[in-house]
Amino acid sequence: MKIKFKALASLAVISITTLLLESCTADADSSGLEYMPDMYRSPAIEPYVDYGEVRGRENKDMKMKISALVPPMGTVPYFGTDSATVNLMLPYFRKANVAFRETHGLYGANLSIVDEYALAIADKNPTKLSAENVESVFKQGKELYTAMCQHCHGEKGDGNGPMVLSGAYAGVPNYVDRAALSDGQMFYSIYYGKNAMGSHSSQLNKKEIWTLVHYVRKFQNAEYGKFDATGATVVAMQASDTLVKK
Repeated sequence: MKIKFKALASLAVISITTLLLESCTADADSSGLEYMPDMYRSPAIEPYVDYGEVRGRENKDMKMKISALVPPMGTVPYFGTDSATVNLMLPYFRKANVAFRETHGLYGANLSIVDEYALAIADKNPTKLSAENVESVFKQGKELYTAMCQHCHGEKGDGNGPMVLSGAYAGVPNYVDRAALSDGQMFYSIYYGKNAMGSHSSQLNKKEIWTLVHYVRKFQNAEYGKFDATGATVVAMQASDTLVKK
């Protein structure tokens, strides 16, 4: 009886060892042999996958159908329950001009025949700077600017970014020359694009764009965002804690 038990135990050890070894591979990019893929692979729809052929089974009715679809117009992601944050992240109420369809590729967007860039002059930055939040706002602004803007506008906002110096692009403005623009116009330009610059609405949300507007103001006036001992601003800001929503 003991001999049979030892034989079975040895056989079990050999089987398990063989199974484990077969799961291994010399290819560093391989995840090994998958025994139970349904246990750890998400059944969720994956974008850009041809679901007409899954695991060797072909469904001609599903061949080459796009699984990554654009969300319905006006769809708003969940941003929590804070009313100020939710209102800030609602779809931008200003529309791009119909000319942007051809000049900036805004096909399918809800466009306007009115020049709403001119109307945006009255819009204020809803992210109000204070002595308590100014450091974090500028820190995030710098991160966003470095990732999304610096390659053209330059580290100092002078329009001499690497893409400009390489000769790939020309005509990028110096931010100091745009100090007269309102916060709303700067936001509109980043959101929809302006001249040779394309729209960044798919890359930056509204809060991030308003944060960038604050950061750009720092290029135009080194005293922007500074507060005195009483907590008052050193220079007048164009920011407000409200935003017209009509």
